[in-house]
Amino acid sequence: MDKTIILAAGEGTRMKSKKSKVLHKILNHTILEYVIEASNLSENSQTIVIAGNNKEQIENNFKNIIIRKQEIGHNIPYGTGYAVSCAKDLIDDDDNILVLNGDIPLIRKETLKDFLNSHKQNKMAVSVLSTKLEDPTGYGRIIRDENGNFSKIVEQKDCLESQLEVNEINTGIYAFNGEKLKFALSKLNTNNNQGELYLTDCIEILKNDNQKVAAFSNLSFEEFFGVNNKFELENAEKIMRMRINKKHMIDGVILHNPEYITIDKDAKIDIDTEIFAPCSILGKSEIGKNCVVKSNSRIENSKIYDDVIIDSSVIEDSVVEKGVDIGPFSHLRPKAHLKENVHIGNFVEVKNATVGKNTKAGHLAYVGDADLGEDINIGCGVIFVNYDGKYKHRSVVEDKAFIGSNSNIVAPVYIEKEGYIAAGSTITKKVHQGELAIERAEEKFIKGYVEKKKIRDMKREEK
Repeated sequence: MDKTIILAAGEGTRMKSKKSKVLHKILNHTILEYVIEASNLSENSQTIVIAGNNKEQIENNFKNIIIRKQEIGHNIPYGTGYAVSCAKDLIDDDDNILVLNGDIPLIRKETLKDFLNSHKQNKMAVSVLSTKLEDPTGYGRIIRDENGNFSKIVEQKDCLESQLEVNEINTGIYAFNGEKLKFALSKLNTNNNQGELYLTDCIEILKNDNQKVAAFSNLSFEEFFGVNNKFELENAEKIMRMRINKKHMIDGVILHNPEYITIDKDAKIDIDTEIFAPCSILGKSEIGKNCVVKSNSRIENSKIYDDVIIDSSVIEDSVVEKGVDIGPFSHLRPKAHLKENVHIGNFVEVKNATVGKNTKAGHLAYVGDADLGEDINIGCGVIFVNYDGKYKHRSVVEDKAFIGSNSNIVAPVYIEKEGYIAAGSTITKKVHQGELAIERAEEKFIKGYVEKKKIRDMKREEK
């Protein structure tokens, strides 16, 4: 069985945060989530996360993985070797064990698959994944013999002058045979300057035991970029953003200034859709063909059909069908469903409501907890009053109704087909088919009001 052990117990002090380093986010997903996803190599593979004091935080974010705690304290050994040994009881002899750090969000599934396959095909006891850097300063060097075979890993501080010139470095990713890993872990000791149990010592232990050991090089060095502070977090996000955006552009999406467009790794966008920066497409959003998403829009966990225009608007957990145009400055809150060719204009908010085909709400309206039919006109300033201070209530408006400007529809109200609401009305009762509903106070005209007001004001000033 393929098993992955992810080392995520580090304190991450350089991140300068109360939040665990591996739970900081890149494009709306935690660093650790990217690593877990990449290391999930098959349906039968198993992921084990080694946590430290961040165990509770990790448990709150990930419900379906095995988490083991690396205890930290007096008389408890430190080091990567000890961290891996925390999962020793989960390792079977015939397992293939992949070990990597939890702070490398740019690692790809394909890279790990290729590495593990090479390890298995060559029947290695342990394999090391390496890469090459122009400037390898600070990294452990991969030392090979005169025949190019892997010899050992030498940390920067222990390098000889000639070894410092080596640019092949250890990425910190390893593959082990389960039986051989347990054997090597049992032989580890703390006889080193740091007094820690080093996982890298397992390589030398197995080599000295005449087991097969190799280093496989991968030239995609950006995948092994570790995040240790918030500057590196931002750099990783830039790389991830362009990686995702490049894929969409190759697949037929038009992105204007893609460096300022954020698209979630789980989002789907169809061909010939055009997106202008700055813009965010988040969560499991889906956008169809030939859509236009203009600047300053945010779409989150929503389904957008073909030929939709969205202008500087926010759409959350909603469905927008074909040919709809939205905005500018509109807001679709959760459970809004706009059917074909709906128009939602300036400063209109829709929440938990269905809006039927060809219905229009041009500006300054709130449609909440309502079911609207087709070909309805919602005038300027219309409010669906859905909350009585304790409970929400729902209203229904049938096809071809006309809701005049500055009207209040106080739920629960039912407006039948072709019902008309006069401007400025507050409606609390059912409106039958073809009726005109008017609710206004009688107008009064007070003659001479301005002159009387002037006299009153003058008397006040004299006092």
